[in-house]
Amino acid sequence: MIFVMKEKTFLTLLLGFALLLGCSSDGDNNTPPPDDNPVDGGGSGMVDRSGNLLPTGDSANDLLSNTNFDRLLIEIGFVSGFRPSVQSAINFEEFLRNQTFKENIEIRFLPLDSPNEETLTIQEIADLEEQNRTAYNDGTTLAVYIYFADAPADSDNEEEDLVTVGAVYRNTSMIIYESTIRDLINRSNNSPVTLTDLETATLNHEFGHLFGLVNLGTPAINEHEDASAPNHCNVEGCLMRAEIQFGSVARSMHPFSRTGVLQSACSLDGNSLVKTLEARTARGLAIVPVLDGECILDLRNNGGR
Repeated sequence: MIFVMKEKTFLTLLLGFALLLGCSSDGDNNTPPPDDNPVDGGGSGMVDRSGNLLPTGDSANDLLSNTNFDRLLIEIGFVSGFRPSVQSAINFEEFLRNQTFKENIEIRFLPLDSPNEETLTIQEIADLEEQNRTAYNDGTTLAVYIYFADAPADSDNEEEDLVTVGAVYRNTSMIIYESTIRDLINRSNNSPVTLTDLETATLNHEFGHLFGLVNLGTPAINEHEDASAPNHCNVEGCLMRAEIQFGSVARSMHPFSRTGVLQSACSLDGNSLVKTLEARTARGLAIVPVLDGECILDLRNNGGR
């Protein structure tokens, strides 16, 4: 009898313990998933993305100076097979060091699967960024995301000989249409322009807009904005020259148009850029344009080197 009572007691305890475990497990499973909102409401452990979802040029001073951020992390997401050349990355980092006071710069590569799209709109690119980007502002680290795509821009018009090689659409977001860049190089027979030249020029030009050039967050000391092409320079030979871009969108329309569709502050025309680089070579100039004195003056006034 005593044995039976002990057995019943043991079974009761075992059942209670099992129920306790079951409740604990159910509680975990019923915990609401993390909010998809990019802004951490406080204490949730989420990454606060709000500082990376601003209009192009809004982080110009933070990129140029060390006041709030002394480390720069460049995350390059690329579709497998469309990674930029090693020399392009070296040239790009040199450009950043020449214009900013950032001593701690890291370029991190993130291989990605193809989205399997024939073309990409800016909104689709932003959606892909939300899915794939891992680096955001953190402490004194300022993060920038650059996506090297395997599909051309949806806005391209080959009949008018207009193809986009790069664009910016937020304060720390950039798209490089790598498949278009490679197509241009493959079609440019006997051209002195190399893949690295075109990648470097595209990266530097678009990052110039993240620096707030021209009147896109970094005020101009002396007016040098092209009246016919907002946010681009009118100085001959400048990296930010208006003649190498098309489809510019005024800052008042950025980052969202009046229709609520995400827009780019600049669409860099690949054919015009190739012609510009070829012309510079023919004149004995450095093949990749640099910033002119006016643009450099503006950057220095906004915290640049």
